[in-house]
Amino acid sequence: MAIIEVNALRKTYGRGAGPGGRPAVDGVGFTVEEGEIFGILGPNGAGKTTTVECVEGLRIPDSGTIRVAGYDPVADHDEVTRILGAQLQESELPAKLTVREALALYAACYPAPADWRPLAERLGLTDRLTTRFGQLSGGQKQRLFIALALIGNPRVVVLDELTAGLDPRARRDTWELIEDIRRGGVTVLLVTHFMEEAHRLCDRIAVIDKGRVAALDTPSGLIRRAAGSTVISFTPAAPLDDPARAALAALPQAAAVEERHGRLTIHGTDDTVNAVITLIARHHITAHQLRVSEATLDDAFLDLTEDSA
Repeated sequence: MAIIEVNALRKTYGRGAGPGGRPAVDGVGFTVEEGEIFGILGPNGAGKTTTVECVEGLRIPDSGTIRVAGYDPVADHDEVTRILGAQLQESELPAKLTVREALALYAACYPAPADWRPLAERLGLTDRLTTRFGQLSGGQKQRLFIALALIGNPRVVVLDELTAGLDPRARRDTWELIEDIRRGGVTVLLVTHFMEEAHRLCDRIAVIDKGRVAALDTPSGLIRRAAGSTVISFTPAAPLDDPARAALAALPQAAAVEERHGRLTIHGTDDTVNAVITLIARHHITAHQLRVSEATLDDAFLDLTEDSA
């Protein structure tokens, strides 16, 4: 059952507003099923944050419809704020505000808030309750913002660039927290530009490019749909002669052939593997460190947004 429905969403800013302008979001549509982690990926300026700010009711769309658990985020703003929590892309609190004061303040804004004490313990903030916001590390601030997004007992939480600026350990700790949030029954709408993050966490991903949905699938599905979803690489013992090089370049199954520092990389399909092995045998090529692997979400992302600068 869909808890978020976005249809033909359009939003234009500035002097370009109107039929002749170039919108930040141009006809975006997707649904988010209850209980899933749904990712939104896209280049900088693609319209990701504008899209989720419309879902949150922070911006008014020019056209299109949005429903969160059946409610319009603008017309039914009070109802949406009771069921949706948000961690914004850029968030700050007064530097002298303690963690305890922030949690108590936000809890006072809701008629039936979560008990912030077990929430703080769950997020590893118990020993930081008397610490001022300005003294928290980046990872601790992110944990606090997650707590504040959850303190209203939401059915949906929107996390926008949650792990930007975090070191690898803090980022992985945050990923575990997001997985724990989903296990608690909360639907997660995750905006990110980290491919590893999206691949690990998301059930489905919408790739937004130039204000439109370029693709929507599971992480594995996006990879399979990308050109060159299978990658074969090897280092020939000796430089290839012209016939071998021409044969490699002419492989019909290969989407791309690259050579760097003497190592060849061929992007193709499963059928490309047999074709490359046959070519190696036919031309008596000794191939060192021959590897076959699946393309990554990075590869799929670049393929889907290749025209974006």
